[in-house]
Amino acid sequence: MDRDERVILLGEDIGVYGGAFKATAGLLERFGPQRVIDTPVVEEAIVGAAIGASLRGLRPVVEMQFFDFAARAFDMITNFAAKHRYRTGLGVPIVIRGPSGAGVHAGPFHSQSPEGYFARTPGLAVVVPSTAADARGLLKAAIRDEDPVLFLEHKLLYRRAKEVLPEGDGVVPLGKAAVRRTGRDLTIVTYGAMVPLALDAAAELAKGGIEAEVIDLRTLLPMDEETVVASVKKTSRALLLHEDARTLGIGAEIAATLAEKAFEWLDAPVLRVTAPDTPIPFAPSLEAAYLPGLSTLLAAARRLAAY
Repeated sequence: MDRDERVILLGEDIGVYGGAFKATAGLLERFGPQRVIDTPVVEEAIVGAAIGASLRGLRPVVEMQFFDFAARAFDMITNFAAKHRYRTGLGVPIVIRGPSGAGVHAGPFHSQSPEGYFARTPGLAVVVPSTAADARGLLKAAIRDEDPVLFLEHKLLYRRAKEVLPEGDGVVPLGKAAVRRTGRDLTIVTYGAMVPLALDAAAELAKGGIEAEVIDLRTLLPMDEETVVASVKKTSRALLLHEDARTLGIGAEIAATLAEKAFEWLDAPVLRVTAPDTPIPFAPSLEAAYLPGLSTLLAAARRLAAY
């Protein structure tokens, strides 16, 4: 916002309150009410206003108080913003960001992983960072992009992903995955809050002589297929991990891509570790059973390595 005065923020309780998770705390005092705008609780109106402002030359950043409620603006996002460049030649440079994911016992309306709904819509970019440096760098890249970007921040990482940020602009390009750990025996492909889990599993597997490579997708659309395919060609085994439900999730798309582009290199079936195809439970014990955990991931990885 210091760099570009066209950047404005819109959302519920983002000003005086500083956002439900304090992601915008202090910005109202710093940039004023003309650039940090509290809105009514009407998600479709917030996104619609952002689209209109972007077409008038601004760079709006919308906060969804919980990303579950982006569903209320689904038509605005997928039928208007995503297709505007195709229809008119003009992009819609907006960012829609906010918390997603489970693990804080917030129940089925405040804990979903809705990336799959949007990651099959041409014209959108869908970003899911896993580190603080990536959250900063990818968000800058998203704001500077000429087309709409959905930026899903897992709420568990708000207070857990801590690191000293590198100096400089730190922009991370959209559409480029990161190899978080190198390995020779199998590849774990994941994103968001599942990345720390995958790294914990890889460390545990290494104690038994299994070296797992961990790929952090960072951007789901466009997806960095080149990095994923290259890793699987090296290890010959793929384990796909995500918190979203299993059916038609991101893992299904990656499995199909590997079948098309790396089939001859595979020494074992592609496995998925995901949440089940159910709503997210409210009860802590049921939510813990719902989410992919370390024991489940280790069992799948050892089964894959032994195949």
